[in-house]
Amino acid sequence: MVNKYRGEIAAQLDGAAYTLCLTLGALAELETAFGSDDMLSLATRFGGGRISARDCVRIIGAGLRGAGHDVGDDAVSQMRGDDGAAGYVDIVARLLAATFGGPVAVASELTSGMATVTAAPMAKAEVHQPQMPPRPFLGPR
Repeated sequence: MVNKYRGEIAAQLDGAAYTLCLTLGALAELETAFGSDDMLSLATRFGGGRISARDCVRIIGAGLRGAGHDVGDDAVSQMRGDDGAAGYVDIVARLLAATFGGPVAVASELTSGMATVTAAPMAKAEVHQPQMPPRPFLGPR
């Protein structure tokens, strides 16, 4: 079961349901992969709205591993998703929004020439200043 308060999302890949989550370890993996110094620079990079296919593979792979799935990036690059490339962009946009707490810009370059991304909360994403996500309520400290 997906827990949105922990930054988890659900996605269909290769006809199977998966949970994805960008844990602290997954974010550290992405910092290394993208040559970022910190999470703020990662959020700024993703907030720009330009995401390559390789970026999608890395982000989806890190999200799968963060949720406990033992899947390498090579395996992720071979997975098929619903709605083709727009479906991958939707997964990435929802995962980043769940992680960084708000809408993530999806530039028109990502969707030009392909079907419109139909994810209701992400269809009209806005550019915003990235900020650290609030700490989810995990009970009294």
